[in-house]
Amino acid sequence: MQAPGESGLDATTDALVGEWLTLQEAAERLGLSIKRTKQLIRDHKLVGVHRNGTLMVPAAFIRDGRVVKGLPGTLTLLADAGYDSVEALRWLFTADDTIPGTPVQALLENRGTEIRRRAQALAF
Repeated sequence: MQAPGESGLDATTDALVGEWLTLQEAAERLGLSIKRTKQLIRDHKLVGVHRNGTLMVPAAFIRDGRVVKGLPGTLTLLADAGYDSVEALRWLFTADDTIPGTPVQALLENRGTEIRRRAQALAF
């Protein structure tokens, strides 16, 4: 995955994600410092990309003051499969009729096992 300073965010992926949070907003929702929130991004527990020069995080990745259950493991598997941050976002937010919905919706609905299985299969 890309480092926090890199981007390559395209309009299609930007639109798929929809709602974004600034790093400050993400840190506040998580009850963490900005420094600790950046560390979550570096550790592939959260994804941050630059939008219009500002480091942003998809709002869907934070629920009830926490990173969505299953997201860190899924991000690690996608990184192991060679996906950068933008490719991971595209995969997580693209609808898949076999799930149904998007992988991120499945994570939000506590159906992470199937999503991690699919992400693991991408590496093969």
